[in-house]
Amino acid sequence: MGSRSRVSSNIFSLRNVTILFLVGYFGIFVIYPIYKAFAGSLHDWNPLIDQYDFVGLANFKNVLTNQLFWSSISNTFIFAFFSVIFRIIIGLGLAILLYSKLARFKTFFRGMFYMPTITPLVAVSFVWMWLYNPQFGLINKVFHIDINWLKDSHWALPAIIIMTIWKDFGYATVIFLGGLMGLPEDVFEAADMDGASKWQRFVNITWPLLKPTTLFVTITSLISYLQAYVQILIMTEGGPGTSTYVISYLIFDEAFVKYNFGVASAMAIILFVIIGILTVIMFKITGESEGLA
Repeated sequence: MGSRSRVSSNIFSLRNVTILFLVGYFGIFVIYPIYKAFAGSLHDWNPLIDQYDFVGLANFKNVLTNQLFWSSISNTFIFAFFSVIFRIIIGLGLAILLYSKLARFKTFFRGMFYMPTITPLVAVSFVWMWLYNPQFGLINKVFHIDINWLKDSHWALPAIIIMTIWKDFGYATVIFLGGLMGLPEDVFEAADMDGASKWQRFVNITWPLLKPTTLFVTITSLISYLQAYVQILIMTEGGPGTSTYVISYLIFDEAFVKYNFGVASAMAIILFVIIGILTVIMFKITGESEGLA
């Protein structure tokens, strides 16, 4: 009895330590930063001169009346929309090809497709800057075109979107491939016996069963792309002009270039609310579609 009680006591202590660790972790790295951002959004905050003056909602008013903020919001949604859509389309298409019984060297291609995802974004950005170079860039030479990709306001944002899709589609491929491997084989066998074509199998079986996987990829991608700015910082610095400003880059510019931490905090709170609303809407739409099904 004594040894059993000691084991139970040790397990209870381990649970308490684990819970305290998780509470401390979320408190320090999640709850406190959110609180600090919200508090900072209500102040004229410049840490360089130790300024922290309460201004109420003035920062939010300045942000919401700033034309550059709305332009960056528009760019953010364009960037996120096309990046998410093509990440899903390419990822799902490649996953289906790799899942096919006719595909050979599956392990090799899985690793090859996933390689860009784990490559540091900074390194990828510099490589694509070379590819986009108008004088000696490989893209212009291969396609026999003359486009100054990163210095043309019409092409700069599409160029960054293309690079982002190339880097990230491997993530969706691996996730969708895992989803495909978890689908019940008997359903497909029954469909084959009924004479269903490959397209009918995809539309009526594969795609509906992959809805949870698609929701996961969509939400994680959306959250990631609404906060993306590293490739923009390296490749265009928001230019030419402000044509590639996105909300996260604008937050970075306000905080670490202009040191307007109060304004940057207000933008961060607005972005946080936007991400929360979009996530809830996606869950709601998916839940209703599953209910109708």
